[in-house]
Amino acid sequence: MAVDPSGTDLETLLDEDPGGPVVMLNLLRFAPGGRASYQEYSRLASRFLAEYGGELLYAGDGATPLVAEEGQAWDAVLLVRYPSREAFGRMIADPGYREITALRSRALAEAVLQPTTPWDGGRRAH
Repeated sequence: MAVDPSGTDLETLLDEDPGGPVVMLNLLRFAPGGRASYQEYSRLASRFLAEYGGELLYAGDGATPLVAEEGQAWDAVLLVRYPSREAFGRMIADPGYREITALRSRALAEAVLQPTTPWDGGRRAH
């Protein structure tokens, strides 16, 4: 199972850029003993998140799903906002960030990293 984006994935993310901020939905399934490695990755990654204008909006443990097919339960869910897809791309290309990605890769058995676009174009509803 894939846990890291490929170069082709990043190219597609940037090519499909509608502009503006992006919120990345992270669905994580930990490898045995992987939670500690992911927590260390998160601690180290927070520096890069701040440097590239990212913000952790939410992080939580998954619970028993109400509506899901077999195998669709996740151990953790994160929502991370970046000022742009380009900022996300620059962060994951940063040599310092790349040095810590092995912690994330080892921690996960499976992951979904889904970029999202606001329905209202990023404007707040009144």
